[in-house]
Amino acid sequence: MINQESIIGLIEKKKEIFTSLSDRVFDTPETLFMEYKSVKEHINCLEAEGFKITKNLCNMPTAVMGEAGDKGPIIAFLGEFDALPGLSQMPFEAQPSPVTKNGNGHGCGHNLLGAASLLAASAVKDWISLKKINGQIRYYGCPAEEGGAAKTYMAREGVFKDVDIAISWHPATFNAVNRPISLANTRIDFMFSGKAAHAAAAPHLGRSALDAVELMNVGANYLREHMPSTARVHYSYLNSGGNSVNVIPDKAAVRYLIRASDLKQLWNLVERVEKIAEGASLMTETSVSKKIFSGVSNLLGNRILEKVMQEQFERLGPVIFNMEDHSFANKIRETLTSHEIASSFDRIDMKTPKNLTFCDFVAPLDGNSEYGVGSTDVGDVSWNVPTVQARVATCAVGTPFHTWQLVAQGKSKAAHKGMVHAAKIMALTAIELLKNSALIHRAKQEHLEKIKETPYRCPIPLDVSPPIIMQSHSDE
Repeated sequence: MINQESIIGLIEKKKEIFTSLSDRVFDTPETLFMEYKSVKEHINCLEAEGFKITKNLCNMPTAVMGEAGDKGPIIAFLGEFDALPGLSQMPFEAQPSPVTKNGNGHGCGHNLLGAASLLAASAVKDWISLKKINGQIRYYGCPAEEGGAAKTYMAREGVFKDVDIAISWHPATFNAVNRPISLANTRIDFMFSGKAAHAAAAPHLGRSALDAVELMNVGANYLREHMPSTARVHYSYLNSGGNSVNVIPDKAAVRYLIRASDLKQLWNLVERVEKIAEGASLMTETSVSKKIFSGVSNLLGNRILEKVMQEQFERLGPVIFNMEDHSFANKIRETLTSHEIASSFDRIDMKTPKNLTFCDFVAPLDGNSEYGVGSTDVGDVSWNVPTVQARVATCAVGTPFHTWQLVAQGKSKAAHKGMVHAAKIMALTAIELLKNSALIHRAKQEHLEKIKETPYRCPIPLDVSPPIIMQSHSDE
């Protein structure tokens, strides 16, 4: 039996430092590969906690790694701190109230995610030192989870190759060990080039790149009938050919986000979409080029680790919220539809009790469903090292993520409580593994069996670099 009070005491002692970190990151929301202020805050905390620091990880200025310990199994905690565009919102306001018009906002709770993971890493580091137990702790501060796939680049460069176990979490409306189901995806830009001409006087001399994009989209929409039911294809215009309607557009571009249940299915679907692009090019006598923007793998689960985390979750119980927490949460719930509230627990295959404000239970391990499957670059970590994640309640039941309602709750005491609770679950899981090395061995054996027939193939080619935007001096 592990000494829960010891690690929980360490986390309680440090929690104010890391809730403050979360709030500072919340106040300076930065999007993919632009998290310069956020990573600086994490670096400052890593330095204060005595970690050895590697900056500019994989040549990404907003990626950082902190290390502690020099022998024993390596346990990695994965953190994130990127925000989303267009979700600026005043905290504690139960109505749309942007801080900055069209500004960024933490609509997925990554301000909490990174802070809790670093809190867990710091507490376990101290616990190892106090107990004189062999173990090495790493914190990976990962940028650009929202569309940038930073962890995929990191996996491609072998950053996780010597890690024994990876642990993470995500804010949620419920409490559960995360079911490892996600969609592999890739983002591909298709650029069409044609020939400009006068649209009235000489349209026969032109070759419309915009026509090619539109024909490609038509072809992709007809493909939907012939895709697996779990697959998804989305697209967005990057260049619609300009604003001059009397000119045949010679340039147009579209970005495709292609998702599938696993990497093998993804590659098959990508091949079909690429053929559609080639067909559109042939029909319009234009040329087409493509460039992969980013990509992620599907999650690989690890039953050994999931059982260990579930045990810690059940020992600790759900997050405890008070009347003050419920008061603001009920104001948020008044802005939600009945469908949003009813669907809050679909992901754990449970019905939402009618008047439940916060999740007050821990879902059973096998209670998760495949509802609402998205994508995450944690998937690429899970193909390289046994990985487990928690979902912890930080917001009102029914809160849709990537919305102003989630941002409004991002600095609340309820969010802080969920964040600290997540740190405890992750830390307890890490300690159980460090105290029982046989569990680590079994988890690694399970992982090896899963990748034996289908070895990891990074969805981002070697010649593709992260779309880094360097910080100007005036931004420092």
